[in-house]
Amino acid sequence: MIKVITPGFYATIQDLGRFGCQHFGVPHSGAMDAYSASLANRLLGNNKEAALIEMTMTGAKLEFNCSTSICITGADMLPQLNVAKIPLNKSIAIQTGDILSFGKTSMGFRCYLAVSGGINSEKVMNSRSMYKNITKHHVLAKNDILPIIESSAIKAKNASVKVNKAHFLSETIEVYKGPEFYMLSKAERHELFATKFVISKDNNRMAYQLEQTLANNLDAIITSLVMPGTVQLTPSGKLIILMRDCQTTGGYPRILQLKESAIHVLAQKYTGHSFSFKLLDY
Repeated sequence: MIKVITPGFYATIQDLGRFGCQHFGVPHSGAMDAYSASLANRLLGNNKEAALIEMTMTGAKLEFNCSTSICITGADMLPQLNVAKIPLNKSIAIQTGDILSFGKTSMGFRCYLAVSGGINSEKVMNSRSMYKNITKHHVLAKNDILPIIESSAIKAKNASVKVNKAHFLSETIEVYKGPEFYMLSKAERHELFATKFVISKDNNRMAYQLEQTLANNLDAIITSLVMPGTVQLTPSGKLIILMRDCQTTGGYPRILQLKESAIHVLAQKYTGHSFSFKLLDY
């Protein structure tokens, strides 16, 4: 088991998401940066669906009440095991009584902690991903006790991998045309791809809003399906990029759709970071 001494700014349990429930109005949820989350589980020999801890901006302080193995990926929150620095993207042995702590992020925005076997939290609609009003709790809290699934996985001792820093530093977000892209004028399309956008303070697991606006005269659409990575354009010109905890329908024109890997990249950016959209061919 793992005891949460302090949870940090915003820590949750996530897996790859809650699928097949959107017709009930239930969001996908799941790890914001699914690439980093999946990497942590792979290095431990876990099932790809194994639940892990996602930490945002600042990390938690945790006590292990068993011997196990862990792997930390994603943002570098300067992890320490019993006050000794430990590396990211590597399988690390844990002993009973060990204390794992994190600081503020030095690169990236979301950090992932996987444990051998995975976190054995409640499963609702085939997922352990936390979401308000779906799971009993929607964030980790002080003194929470997290059970671990016993693992028989065979894993390489000290398994590690080098991650390309472009995953955190890239200023390009790759997109496809959205269903209502055709509603944009030629001038609006040019501006959309010529502008360097800045992430506003309004960014979270539901959506990222951008500071720059795109003037338009687009009509609202009949409420239609949306999904993580959908880019909506409001009448005021506000661009809203939907993320993992987004609603399932919306009435704003869906002008772009992020490539799945672009959602991972964007999840590691925060207020003040800038980027440009790059249109991909179908």
